[in-house]
Order: sequence, then C-alpha cells, then structure tokens
Amino acid sequence: MKKTNAMRILEGLKIPYEAKEYDDDGLHELARGAAQRMAEKLGTDPAQVFKTIVMRSETKEVCVFCQSAICEINLKKARAAVGCKEILPVKPEELQGLTGYVRGGCTPLGMKKKFRTFIDASALSHDHIYISAGLRGMQLKIAPQDLIRATEATVVDLELVG
Repeated sequence: MKKTNAMRILEGLKIPYEAKEYDDDGLHELARGAAQRMAEKLGTDPAQVFKTIVMRSETKEVCVFCQSAICEINLKKARAAVGCKEILPVKPEELQGLTGYVRGGCTPLGMKKKFRTFIDASALSHDHIYISAGLRGMQLKIAPQDLIRATEATVVDLELVG
C-alpha cells in the first residue's frame, strides 16, 4: 500500500488511523451517488464518509470544509463560519495547483499551504469517519477528534437542511 503525505502527517502526530483501499470508479459527485457507493465499498454508513471541499471567499481567502458526503454544504453557514459575504467552490482545474490534490483525492491533511479548515459538527456523532488519504482509491478511517486536532479545524454546523 502506498503511503501518502496525509498518512505521514498522522504518524508524525502519533494519531491512529486505518487506510482502506477501494476500486475508484471516477464518479465523485453527490448527485451520482458517490457517498453511497463509497460507503458500500468501505462497508460503512454513508454518513461516515466525509468529503473535502475547497472554497474561496470574495477576499480570495481559500478555506477547506469537511462535510458528510451524503449532504450538501450550506453556503450561508459556510460564509458565516468564514466571516465573509461570498464563498464558492474552487474550480476543479484549480484544485491541484492550490492543494496538491485532485478531485476525488483531496484531503484536508497536508495541502500545499495551511488553509483555515472547518469540519461539520455531524462528524462528532461518529466514533470514526472516513476521509480521503490524498489520492483516489484510498480512504483513511480516523476518529473525528483526531482529524480536528491534526488539521487544527473549527467545528461548525455546515449541513443544508430542507
């Protein structure tokens, strides 16, 4: 199994994790059922699969959000968390240049630069969650509190209700 930068960071912080490989189908969109397929491949509840969303504010600040893959991010709540008027996802073609990761393999750990990170409060309702290991085809099983510590994240409510 290939060791990723995210794994090295966790090991350096002495944070336990479990790496899980899966067959990547290349479909990484919520509307296409990505969370459900990923959960089936990992043998877990889809609510425990978390996606990493990189967004940019009107002041050009880049922020990272971790949200359950079964939910859409609430942009109003994301703006409130950041303290900005506008925030939008970065374009897929910008993602690798900003973070070092490709869509479907983006993790909040070990990006090219340290960005403010926000994790949805729903993560705390699980003993562990799954996040990308930093490449397609591999996820990390980690306790949410450990991910919060490793990323120095702020816990916020990001869920879109209704």
